[in-house]
Amino acid sequence: MRRRRAAVAAGFCASFLLGSVLNVLFAPGSEPPRPGQSPGSSAAPSPGRRGGRGELARQIRERYEEVQRYSRGGPGPGAGRPERRRLMDLAPAGRACSVPGPRARPPPDGAPGWPLLPALGSPARARASGCAALRNVSGAQYVGSGYTKAVYRVRLPGGAAVALKAVDFSGHDLGSCVREFGARRGCYRLAAHKLLKEMVLLERLRHPNVLQLYGYCYQDSEDIPDTLTTITELGAPVEMIQLLQTSWEDRFRICLSLGRLLHYLAHSPLGSVTLLDFRPRQFVLVDGELKVTDLDDARVEETPCTNGADCMLEFPARNFSLPCSAQGWCEGMNEKRNLYNAYRFFFTYLLPHSAPPSLRPLLDTIVNATGELAWGADETLAQLEMVLHLFRSGQYLQNSTSSRAEYQRIPDSTITQEDYRCWPSYHHGGCLLSVFNLAEAVDVCESHVQCRAFVVTNQTTWTGRKLVFFKTGWNQVVPDASKTTYVKAPG
Repeated sequence: MRRRRAAVAAGFCASFLLGSVLNVLFAPGSEPPRPGQSPGSSAAPSPGRRGGRGELARQIRERYEEVQRYSRGGPGPGAGRPERRRLMDLAPAGRACSVPGPRARPPPDGAPGWPLLPALGSPARARASGCAALRNVSGAQYVGSGYTKAVYRVRLPGGAAVALKAVDFSGHDLGSCVREFGARRGCYRLAAHKLLKEMVLLERLRHPNVLQLYGYCYQDSEDIPDTLTTITELGAPVEMIQLLQTSWEDRFRICLSLGRLLHYLAHSPLGSVTLLDFRPRQFVLVDGELKVTDLDDARVEETPCTNGADCMLEFPARNFSLPCSAQGWCEGMNEKRNLYNAYRFFFTYLLPHSAPPSLRPLLDTIVNATGELAWGADETLAQLEMVLHLFRSGQYLQNSTSSRAEYQRIPDSTITQEDYRCWPSYHHGGCLLSVFNLAEAVDVCESHVQCRAFVVTNQTTWTGRKLVFFKTGWNQVVPDASKTTYVKAPG
């Protein structure tokens, strides 16, 4: 664990991060200079482009001020008191690996300077982390990109794999801005402020279901100075088709993770946070837990209103009307938006299907209540936690009225081959399921026509349930100290 933490801590300060690797990965694409323009300078905007540099500077300032608000603690109703944190300026003072204290920086080209960010570690620790060690990262792989950012996977010298996020120089966000304003550096700053916003939110919203921010780095890249890269926990993309083929227990874990996340976002230190872009691609899986990774489109402010007509929550399939509070805010709109998106993107697909029959009524109630916005995040989480309790404790098991067949116990043994497939299974080549106890394993075997034996392993799932292989026979019983075989008695 200490070795892993040391490897991750190496990402806290990185003015030398990745050296040649990042120059290759994040270097801007070539852009032919305009007549009279040097190759390294920014193009001048056309006079008719929405006010040219003035308009671009206004947009940069808006994003800059948004990031600063979140650094201090979110505005609007329910905003929590921010934690006391040392701030640091992202502007580098040369290429020394040190963490500067808060200081002012003249805004470039009439735009605001980089905002202050919460510190990710003490100056001493940042210097001791050894930025030079990050020159030896390996296995750089492109993961994907979106509207603004590109994501890469690298492995640190200590063996830890992390994700790197940077503004995508060939992405839609930067490209459309350059086409409109012709100011490459200014457009980069406009796009990079979304990455800055995400950094601040990842730092402020510390929760097991929010992706962990390890650090960030900046370095010059061709004609763009101080290009920014964030270093985060690495997760696997959420593929809904694959999730539908996994066990109900794993799918329920994802829904429970989401319920816990939405409860936290509804009561976060910044206030109620809503995810304006809630598609599955905004989330990743880390060791089976669902975590939100993309926060640049998150919003803390509740929607202002003068009457109920201003509080219409609209979705493709249906709309909801929410009350306008006396303080002039749409009551609970951020929370309700998150809940309905959880229903339409996750709960309706992952919760009910192949669930234990005795849990289906409660699961159907959860799906229906979130689909109708009848519950808030508190009640939704309470009901999901109730499902977990019933499942983990075995209280969901129904008393069997039929007589069970007798099974002979063969300790320290297993059955090779003689597999059959069932769905859903933890093993694609056989029937590997989780059970609460031996009685449930017998019931499962009795319910499968082809089952004649089963093997209890010493492996457990995240709820502590035993993993069991179900077999068509027991002709090849071999020694295995980590398993116990049960075969159906003759007659």
